[in-house]
Amino acid sequence: MSTDTTAADPATVLADITGMLRDLLEEHGLPDADITRGSTFHGDLELESIDLVTLSASLREHYGDRVNFAEFVADLELDEIIGLTVGELVDHVVTSLRAA
Repeated sequence: MSTDTTAADPATVLADITGMLRDLLEEHGLPDADITRGSTFHGDLELESIDLVTLSASLREHYGDRVNFAEFVADLELDEIIGLTVGELVDHVVTSLRAA
């Protein structure tokens, strides 16, 4: 399998994830939320665990099996999950894509 270096670019991954999050937030009536690398899923974006499941499905649909969000979250402590930032997810996706 060839790796697409553009797909593993942090700016591209951030744009992809921001788009996924905008779709998710739009369903909650928050389409204009400010999403940055420092945004937390729980505190800033007010996402619940079911929303993270939806995000996980979007990530799998977009990146395939190369990115396993559930496995990434499973390795975190509860306070780390609550404080998880968009940037940490971007870094995980970039690392996963480069390793694939």
